[in-house]
Amino acid sequence: MIAASAVGIHISIGSVYAYSVMINPMEDLLGWEIVDITFAFSIAILFLGLSSAFLGFLVDTKGPRFSGSLSATFYTLGIIGTGLAVQFGSYPLFVFSYGVLGGIGLGLGYITPVSTLIKWFPERRGLATGMAIMGFGFAALIFGPLMAFMFEEIGMPLTFYILGGVYFSLMMISASYLEPPPENWHPESVNGNSHKAKKSNTDLSNSSAFEALKTPRFYFLWVMLFINITCGIGIISVASPLAQEVTGVTILQASAIVGLMGLFNGIGRIVWASLSDVIGRPLTYATFFVIQIIGFSMIIGFENVLMFQIMLYLILSCYGGGFATVPAFLGDLFGTKQVGTIHGYLLTAWSAAGIAGPMIISVLRETTGSYAMSMQIFSGFFVVALLSTGLLWLNMKKVRKQNQVVA
Repeated sequence: MIAASAVGIHISIGSVYAYSVMINPMEDLLGWEIVDITFAFSIAILFLGLSSAFLGFLVDTKGPRFSGSLSATFYTLGIIGTGLAVQFGSYPLFVFSYGVLGGIGLGLGYITPVSTLIKWFPERRGLATGMAIMGFGFAALIFGPLMAFMFEEIGMPLTFYILGGVYFSLMMISASYLEPPPENWHPESVNGNSHKAKKSNTDLSNSSAFEALKTPRFYFLWVMLFINITCGIGIISVASPLAQEVTGVTILQASAIVGLMGLFNGIGRIVWASLSDVIGRPLTYATFFVIQIIGFSMIIGFENVLMFQIMLYLILSCYGGGFATVPAFLGDLFGTKQVGTIHGYLLTAWSAAGIAGPMIISVLRETTGSYAMSMQIFSGFFVVALLSTGLLWLNMKKVRKQNQVVA
């Protein structure tokens, strides 16, 4: 039920990934420019990272019920405010509601469940957080078609009011069930089994957020996450025109290719995060980056539609897997004492990447006239990410050796 509650929150806030469904109806209804409409999405991602960093401590100090309820309140106000903005044609209200209020709800809602889950599932942190964050990835598949249908049938303002009520109810019910386990609690599978108990107790440290920020491990992981998100968001933002440029498919065919991205994004979250419980977090991230070094360097040459799709969806699975695996990685590196706060600080990488990815790819497209240069540069970025993973692994090895000497 704890895991189901986490999915309930993430599947609500994950509807932000259905944002593109809003663009054309809003442009037709209000006459706003597409660049202005998408600006609110960028602001929402910015405030996701900022609220995670500055309010993440509430998960550890006030508890997940409080932070989850606060997330539900902010996110719902953002959605209902968006309905009001559309009804009255107010662009500043739209940016404030969807971008600022909604973004704060996104950030708090994102970190609240995952920091709780890794405490309940010490042996299967990747699986547990993968389940919740999978809900975030799959949300667009549910709410995207639903929003499009409701826009047509009842209009945009009423759609936002109804969805606001749905999100609030689902998130509040889910938040009311979230709580951390008692102190020194272990699952039944660990009790009485010294091998498993030892396995679940091998965190590199049990650090405060301030102590985590003083370690090189935090910054290696920040760089890894930043690059993974920058390149992932970059290719997501241009997937349709990229498919048309490389394979020659029509706009309609390209939209079908794009429609499946959410599926593989979501599948990658649960599959890769679960695999990380078996092969370890550093090897999982190294695998992500090797795949994407190859994928980004080769995708521009796949004129065959099937091969293009396979490579695109493999890249997207690594993008989603990076999100889902990182909370468990933080637990391994810094323990669970203030993992919510640390996770919030780390998600500033998402804010920065949300701006960097689309900007890099759009500037290079205008400069060079194609997406080829962007794909090659992104491939090079992943060499840096792979190097950071290696340095992180060496640092972990050094700290473990020091811990053994102290013990």
